[in-house]
Amino acid sequence: MGLLAAGIGAGIVAIGAGIGIGMIGKAATESIARQPEASGDIRGAMILTAAFIEGVALFCAVICILLVFFGG
Repeated sequence: MGLLAAGIGAGIVAIGAGIGIGMIGKAATESIARQPEASGDIRGAMILTAAFIEGVALFCAVICILLVFFGG
């Protein structure tokens, strides 16, 4: 059961991170199209937020790996 839980968890993490980063990209593109002069600030905020999402995804992936090896 631990292997199944780890596989499902890893899939959910990948889907969630992909959706989150896609939404960030969409919002940043729309914002830059509306205010091109603020593109540097928007790009910086977008990269920072994407890094936070990737950090959470990495943390969840580590939990899934721990389930595989120590999940019993």
